Amino acid sequence: MAAPVVHTLDNGLRVAVEPQPWNPGLSFTILVPVGATSDPEERLGAASMLETWLWKGAGPRGARAFADALDALGVRRQSGAGVEYTTFSASLLPEGFSAALELYADLLMRPHLPDDAFESVRALALQELAALEDQPPRKLLVRLRREAFASPHGQPVEGERETLERMTPEALRGEYRRRYGAGGSVLAVSGGVDPDEVLRIAEKHLGAWSGDAPSPPAVRLTVPHRFHIEQETEQVQIGLFYKDVPPGHYDFYASRLAVAVLSGGMSSRLFTEVREKRGLVYAVSASPGSVKGFGYLTAYAGTMPERAQATLEVMEEEIERLAQGVTREELDRAKVGVRADLVLSGESSRARAGALARDLFILDRARSLEEVEAEVMDVTLERLNAFLAGRPYRDPWIGSLGTVEVGP
Repeated sequence: MAAPVVHTLDNGLRVAVEPQPWNPGLSFTILVPVGATSDPEERLGAASMLETWLWKGAGPRGARAFADALDALGVRRQSGAGVEYTTFSASLLPEGFSAALELYADLLMRPHLPDDAFESVRALALQELAALEDQPPRKLLVRLRREAFASPHGQPVEGERETLERMTPEALRGEYRRRYGAGGSVLAVSGGVDPDEVLRIAEKHLGAWSGDAPSPPAVRLTVPHRFHIEQETEQVQIGLFYKDVPPGHYDFYASRLAVAVLSGGMSSRLFTEVREKRGLVYAVSASPGSVKGFGYLTAYAGTMPERAQATLEVMEEEIERLAQGVTREELDRAKVGVRADLVLSGESSRARAGALARDLFILDRARSLEEVEAEVMDVTLERLNAFLAGRPYRDPWIGSLGTVEVGP
């Protein structure tokens, strides 16, 4: 696979292209650094509402005509706002790329943001927020992130009822003007494309995009502590948050392989020790996470109230026990799992476009699949165990949700 081609347009938009000559289709992702981290405190949820509102007509087309134009090109689209950025993705046949990118340029540069659609956008945002009450695991993990970060990285993507209800069309249009700009944004394209042709089309349709997106804030953390959300539920949800190495760090993939040992399938440590041997939980997992300049590990378990305290204790023991090292068999199994994920994602132009966009935003460079795989394979058993011994996972933030509070 050819290495990604990266070019920065005069307006600051970075473009990454990864040709896949065997692929009859293509995908592109436009990443705009507009997320919960750049929501003002008095307008939490603005990034999420904007993403929805932008689709309500753009350029010469109203909402229905805009959707019809994309459908006529066979575009399979996806979009969403997150903690640090909003993405707009599309998959289609190469011959429709220029026409599709022109539509997305209208979306980003010439949205209608009509008054008559604002209340429906607000209603959807309020429904998304209310849905958290029916999803206790998600509700706990959203709160866990907020408890751990003192910086805006803890702000909820969904916003808060009070800020959503106070939002006005004028205020939200102001957020669009302030935050949607070419500088700091990324266009990533993967599939059966020619890089020179992609750059020409990008310049044609997005070269006039002006402005700069907000710079990401520095990460600040609170002091590790415990919290509890009292809620009448049959189960108790438990969440843990640990500091980890950031993307781009020498040991980044050592940490990823450690998480795979911990929670990489039915033979992983958490599943074996917490669920299979002791029967403490119905669900247990650990997953890596990151924002620009910072990495973290979260662990989750769902259990019955009478088993909650024991579940927490065993989870902490297993995560801390990583410092004693992993076996050759565990590392080999983790590498197979991580490599399988990489290979499968390499077959998807949408996954590769998304990965290239995130790389440019977080690392300021775009990596090939081969480069990532080589970094994974370069992690030896000695290097992994030295990393785990030198940076043990300890002193987490701990949260619980339900009728029982877990404690020391």
